Amino acid sequence: MTQFDNSYARLPDRFFSSIKPEQAPNPEIILFNNYLADDLGVADWATRADILAGNTVPDGAEPLAQVYAAHQFGGWVPRLGDGRAILLGEVVTDHGRFDIQLKGAGRTPYSRNGDGRNWVGPVLREYIVSEFMHAMNVPTTRALAATATGARVQRERAFPGAVITRVASSHIRVGTFQYFTAQRDTEAVKLLIDHVRDRHFPNATGTIGVYEAIIAAQAKLIAKWMGLGFVHGVMNTDNMAVSGETIDYGPCAFIDGYAANAVYSSIDRNGRYAFDQQSNIAGWNLAQLGSSFVPLLSQELGGQEAAVEVLTQSLNAFPALFQAEWAKVFAAKLGISVPQDDDLDLAQELLDLMGATRADFTNVFAGLSSGAARDEFIDRDAFDTWHAKWMARIQDLPDAKAVMRKANPRVIPRTHRLEQAIQAAVEGDFAPAQRLVKVLSTPMDLAEDDIDLTRPPEAHEVVPHTFCGT
Repeated sequence: MTQFDNSYARLPDRFFSSIKPEQAPNPEIILFNNYLADDLGVADWATRADILAGNTVPDGAEPLAQVYAAHQFGGWVPRLGDGRAILLGEVVTDHGRFDIQLKGAGRTPYSRNGDGRNWVGPVLREYIVSEFMHAMNVPTTRALAATATGARVQRERAFPGAVITRVASSHIRVGTFQYFTAQRDTEAVKLLIDHVRDRHFPNATGTIGVYEAIIAAQAKLIAKWMGLGFVHGVMNTDNMAVSGETIDYGPCAFIDGYAANAVYSSIDRNGRYAFDQQSNIAGWNLAQLGSSFVPLLSQELGGQEAAVEVLTQSLNAFPALFQAEWAKVFAAKLGISVPQDDDLDLAQELLDLMGATRADFTNVFAGLSSGAARDEFIDRDAFDTWHAKWMARIQDLPDAKAVMRKANPRVIPRTHRLEQAIQAAVEGDFAPAQRLVKVLSTPMDLAEDDIDLTRPPEAHEVVPHTFCGT
């Protein structure tokens, strides 16, 4: 039987609102993650659509919606919160403590003018992409289940409603700290820092130790995004989890033909969250987090000037931390397990060649170990010149192919495939989504029957803009 231990619910009432999910008329499970369920001790939920849709609150759960604030596209919003997500509670496993959250389970006090519901498209996108990210060892929220509600959700038209059961090591965001800082509630910030330390960074010492742990976690995360050609699309401060996990898969996408400044989100009109801006934005968000720590650290250090100096010094370390993580990620993609300084230039030169003619990001790197990468380039002479330098670099590395195969997926959740699966689901056919989940759970290994999923979109299949859709 699942045992809940709800540490967040033990924080003061101003951290959240207690709220029960709304009833779904006819819940039916679409996708269920048996492996994750086993790890969480909820294997019996495989037949409990009533729990997964929110109709039944499991014993020991204490449903709540968290409050937070945010900078959204640089603009300050002082009060947001879980407008369509309800945290059932936390379970403790051999692998740690995890939130179980229902997203799309109805209105909360933070829904504003929203209906608190999700439709099947965003639910399937988050399920498929987050489980792929997990398979690629990228820190991420997980998907336990996708459940149809039996109701229709009105967006630009009526769509089938659904709920995703999301799992995370926590749902605490940069914006959570910002909310209490804006309230000048230093006591709440202190409680939250202690909670984050206990939950995520038990070895961190003091406020600055927690801040530096969060910075390091973000450097590793964003570098892993870059290595997959992943564009989050909406890196607002309420969409940055302090745990260092990827959260909130809205208008996200993976690059097909490589462009450093790739933007897919329909609402990112100025490219604030473009692919090549993601590390800069992470740094900007971390600066906002640092501002939230100033009042508390001022108390600890005896003055604001000292606090700002220490926080600034920690924040200024982020670019170098990110660059070191980026070097590890891209060196591995080239078959190099221990990068040297020149390897950064080697990787960047390949990216520049790819960008010149929009060579396919995933297929180029996957093709390095098989010999198929050259076929992705129009200017093959230029590739051959690079290839000769690369071969000279790895000629004495006997494990190069093994390193590459571990770092480079053969298949990714391409946007046109996601859209095809979503359109089929709207018509009641979940087979394409189920296929993507199965294939993307082992993205390094591909059966002959699934080779078609490696193909970039044809001209008529290209999805130039993505939408939150919730």
